[in-house]
Amino acid sequence: MQSRHQHFKIKISVSGAAETSACGEESLIKAAELGREIGRQGAMLISGATTGIPFWAAKGIKEVGGVSVGLSPAASEEEHVDRYKLPLDYMDLIVYTGAGYSGRDILMTRSSDAVLIGCGRIGTIHEFTVAFEDNKPVGILQGPWSTDEVIQIIIEKSNRAKDNQKIVYDSNPKILVEKIIELVKKDKREYYKVYDNGDKFDVDCDGVTCKTAL
Repeated sequence: MQSRHQHFKIKISVSGAAETSACGEESLIKAAELGREIGRQGAMLISGATTGIPFWAAKGIKEVGGVSVGLSPAASEEEHVDRYKLPLDYMDLIVYTGAGYSGRDILMTRSSDAVLIGCGRIGTIHEFTVAFEDNKPVGILQGPWSTDEVIQIIIEKSNRAKDNQKIVYDSNPKILVEKIIELVKKDKREYYKVYDNGDKFDVDCDGVTCKTAL
């Protein structure tokens, strides 16, 4: 009997504005609570390793002992700090993608099982459209900002609403994380085969531990 690897944790991205002057203080409070709820509900956080909404989500998850991974647009720690002026705090691991902001967005969403959208700007909209096209579960945090309304307009006006049926909305971070985890679990692989040195093992996972046998 062995404990499950960290890989089996559900991986949730938090997308939102790095510069939050147009978002209001409530957006940061809600972002931190999103992070805490991701940790409390047993998932890990993937972020863009940036300031603003993602930073506060990372801060939140670390407050409850969760795992935080950042994907940086920079190619190195030096570039991350000196060129992009991005933080190093509240992340257990930073992956230096060297892909710039737009390339990093794609890597971040595709590294995640689901994406949560807070108050954001054009980069957040980009991350939403990538997740939408990839048919990822997407949770939209509603609040006194316009991002949730803009996304609803994009979906309606693009004539693509039927192409992704995994979009959920809520103003309560706890409920939003619950909704998104429920969607992820519908597609999460729990039973699988592994191969080691040419030998085949059956691996049976019950959601907590895995048993391996020849």
